[in-house]
Amino acid sequence: MPYFICPNCGNRTLSGERTAGFTTRAKGCGKCGFGFLFELLDDYYPAPNAAFIVCDRDARVIGAGRGLRELTGLGEADVIGQPVRDVLGLEFDNGDDHVGTALEWGVRVLDKHVVVHAEGDRPEPAVADIFPAYDEDGGLLLVLTPKS
Repeated sequence: MPYFICPNCGNRTLSGERTAGFTTRAKGCGKCGFGFLFELLDDYYPAPNAAFIVCDRDARVIGAGRGLRELTGLGEADVIGQPVRDVLGLEFDNGDDHVGTALEWGVRVLDKHVVVHAEGDRPEPAVADIFPAYDEDGGLLLVLTPKS
């Protein structure tokens, strides 16, 4: 059975169903009520202080969960509709574009060092885990874990 993770609260579930009942509507979070879950190929345990960001197929932010404000100082209203690379000022090692890789190839990109430059604040080092959406809408889940 596949694992699912809520991008809003981080709750993990195990389920044989990918949709809500007999409909084609995406499965929602049973804990917080968020509208859809991300399916993970393997179980994934984010850190308690991880920031969750959901993007569409063009890497624009369509949702943000817990941890974003703590890492960046930005709330959901500040980032919705913005290109994730720009609004968070993501700077990966060697100038790599791991967000683009996940979107283009539909692959998970895990444990990548990144510096977040949100709102021109001081750089915040983090580790990025990126999961593509496995549905026809595309998109991705970006999980940023601050380095301590």
